[in-house]
Amino acid sequence: MSDHWLYLPGNSPAHRAPVEVKIVCAVIAIFAVVATPRELFWPFGCYALGLVALWWWIGIPLGWIAPRLLIEAPFVVLAILLPFAAGEPRTVFAGLSLSTTGLYAAWGIVAKGTLGVGISLTLAATTSVGQLPAGLARLRVPGVIVMIVVLMLRYVDVLVDEAARMRTARISRGDDPRTLRQAGATARGAGQLFLRSYERGERVHLAMLSRGFDGTTTYFGLQPATRTQWLFGLLPAATAICVCLSAWAVR
Repeated sequence: MSDHWLYLPGNSPAHRAPVEVKIVCAVIAIFAVVATPRELFWPFGCYALGLVALWWWIGIPLGWIAPRLLIEAPFVVLAILLPFAAGEPRTVFAGLSLSTTGLYAAWGIVAKGTLGVGISLTLAATTSVGQLPAGLARLRVPGVIVMIVVLMLRYVDVLVDEAARMRTARISRGDDPRTLRQAGATARGAGQLFLRSYERGERVHLAMLSRGFDGTTTYFGLQPATRTQWLFGLLPAATAICVCLSAWAVR
């Protein structure tokens, strides 16, 4: 299984850490960020500084990760609208009447969303796609879910390539998918892509069954994490929990 475009090859301690440790650490850290009260600003500054320091330590350039943070752009647009749409109480800023509740909500979405995406990208950048299913299996994730993840990682690039070929075929026939009048053709293309994906999935499933697949998979080549690896690997998550608890204590 080839590495995903979000993976950044390296030999840092984070790259060498067991996958299950990194998954648990990322999930705990994200929950700590989400649980932090949005009315305070300093905890999110601490999270951001810690995340940037972690990127520097494991060798992830800001120029590499910054464009990938744009995946949250739709949520940022939603957050910008909240100060205008929410109700009382209101405050005046730059001649605009803005909802105080909406401002806090917008800040919470942007801050927590950006940090959550950053943590997820850090996990993806230091974890090879081929290692992820084994880590999930060692965390006792149900086998069906692990298999879904495996197939998704294997065939998502196939579907992206198929969509790119369909788009190229449309453009070569004089179509311009960027114009609004082509919305119907775009919708039909999406439906056709869904049907092709479904048919491809059926063929793959039948091929797997014909080769003796029984719904279970065994993963080899990776050793489970030791107690020391768990201890040091969860230090970032423990730090995030401490920041979260401190924020609630001084709130």
